[in-house]
Amino acid sequence: MPGVVIAGTYSGCGKTTITLGVLAALKKKGMAVQSFKAGPDFIDTGLHRMITGRPSRNLDLWMCGEDYVKACFHKHSTGVDISVVEGVMGLYDGDFSTARLADALNLPVILIVDAYGMAESAGAVVKGFMEYKNPNLIKGIIFNRVASERHFRRLKNSVRGVEVLGYLPRDLNFEIPHRHLGLAVAEENPIAGENIERLADTVLKHVDIEAILAMNDYLPKVTIHDSMSLKQGGDCPRFTSVAPVESGLSQTSAPKIAIAYDRAFCFYYEDNLDLLKNAGAEIVTFSPISDSKIPDNVDAVYIGGGYPELYAGELSKNQSMLEAIYNWADSGKPIYAECGGLMYLSQGIHDFQGNFFRMAGVFPFETLMKNGRSHLGYREIQLKEDCMLGKKGDRLRGHEFHYSEIKPSAFSLQPSALTTCYSLFDNTGQNLQNEGYRIENTLASYVHLHFGSNSNIAKTFIGFIKEC
Repeated sequence: MPGVVIAGTYSGCGKTTITLGVLAALKKKGMAVQSFKAGPDFIDTGLHRMITGRPSRNLDLWMCGEDYVKACFHKHSTGVDISVVEGVMGLYDGDFSTARLADALNLPVILIVDAYGMAESAGAVVKGFMEYKNPNLIKGIIFNRVASERHFRRLKNSVRGVEVLGYLPRDLNFEIPHRHLGLAVAEENPIAGENIERLADTVLKHVDIEAILAMNDYLPKVTIHDSMSLKQGGDCPRFTSVAPVESGLSQTSAPKIAIAYDRAFCFYYEDNLDLLKNAGAEIVTFSPISDSKIPDNVDAVYIGGGYPELYAGELSKNQSMLEAIYNWADSGKPIYAECGGLMYLSQGIHDFQGNFFRMAGVFPFETLMKNGRSHLGYREIQLKEDCMLGKKGDRLRGHEFHYSEIKPSAFSLQPSALTTCYSLFDNTGQNLQNEGYRIENTLASYVHLHFGSNSNIAKTFIGFIKEC
């Protein structure tokens, strides 16, 4: 079960481009490749999937704990030729860094170094990263934005004690479109097939893929147990396995959850969907942009995050779907929504230009896009009351990243009609504003929860659906 971690010296040094290139090169060589992303990012995992044809998995030590992460890596790496983990930020950045993840999985690190404006000084950069904490962690170097073969030789000759695997040229002419939350999402097909092909060919020409494949002595030493249980205490929740749970439900009796999935709503942890299925749910998808109604014979609706602000005009014009969502919520049927889903359930969205687009109107507030980032960071919630995700006192973990905020002046219902059922904390334990907005059996929040952070979330959600 060979694998490597592709890490960077800093955010923006080119690790996503090189990760995609390595994935594409490995696929072109006819290999089965499983990709992973360190941390909570949704966008990179979607881009990975475009290349590999397999769902990419998030490996997040803070949200899910080391045992869960190890088991997730082991489970999804089984049966493939190689696994590739894309790091987050710089190699050593953060308490739950890429370096810490690589160490936990016992995987070798390939360090991406942006060579723009450097020559022999690159050797000092590499030496610093090699000696900073774990001298045995980094097993290869790939340079990005190299001007010429002569430039590469000077870079390579400056490096001591670690293999230089190759480079990507500065004139590659490969770019993924950006916007306020980061890269464009895979559902928008931001990379043309010929560009992926050119990227694969460039990596095969300039990077020693065979040397990467030869890094087989550094295999993850993972102990997989038979059950999945939450151990309380410590810095973060810890699990013993992500083994499937057999629900015992027949296909006809399985609760059916409609997942909103299109260009506007595509931020889902793949594990969340798997855990729901393992707990007994059947998953179907629908598009709030193009479908006229919620799918027939479903029992609950799950609306994830994404970019509803970019498609607010199309969402607002689809009146039949907005009415279907409102009537579903008004009748007391379950809806769970996160971030962009919360915005869709509001009275409406004010976009970056100040235009207002009416939405489903389930919640008594509007949402407003800001020019600057509103919130970013890990979040832990403690349930103030029983709800569809757990019991009072349960702690769940996730991540928050958005440019919108709730516009309090737009409340149109009595305050008693809306409750908040989350006590919200950041990753240092600092108490934040209460969250988790609930009306009847509709629950929404700006927090993207990872269901692997608490083994009870999926089964509690399924139980709630069955009761409703």
